[in-house]
Amino acid sequence: MEDFLQVGIITQTHGIRGEVKVFPTTDDPHRFRKLKEVILDTGKEKITLEIENVKFFKNLVILKFKGIDNINDIERHKGKSLYVTRANAVKLKKDEYFIADLIGIEVFDENDKHLGVLKNVIETGANDVYSIELEDKSELLLPAIKQCVLDIDIEDRKMKVHILDGLM
Repeated sequence: MEDFLQVGIITQTHGIRGEVKVFPTTDDPHRFRKLKEVILDTGKEKITLEIENVKFFKNLVILKFKGIDNINDIERHKGKSLYVTRANAVKLKKDEYFIADLIGIEVFDENDKHLGVLKNVIETGANDVYSIELEDKSELLLPAIKQCVLDIDIEDRKMKVHILDGLM
């Protein structure tokens, strides 16, 4: 499992006082209000930034970091990702998982036959859809519903599924 979970991507600066616009990659953008710090991945190093102020504009979050008071101090970080540690991640409910933990998990049917590997999670309005790369390299799109997903074991990196008629 990854130690850091992505919560956003810096899209551009906002004003001249060091604020940035962030595209949230989390289900709940308002969680930024509760965050005290984020980790900026510059590509060369990871820098911990303390959040000083949070605002919202359309589908973006506007962040001001403590100690960064000039556009020139933050402009070079456009396009960079922001992360949180697992300790600062949102608490999951029963049968909820971080997408980062699901990617790469081995998928088996209810008879323990290996089907393939989960490659992507597609977020739709109703329910997520799991994109599974089958052993023959074809793709199976499986709805993430209780009738299809029987069990997920993050520790052992295994998922047991039931494939409804017509999905294969």
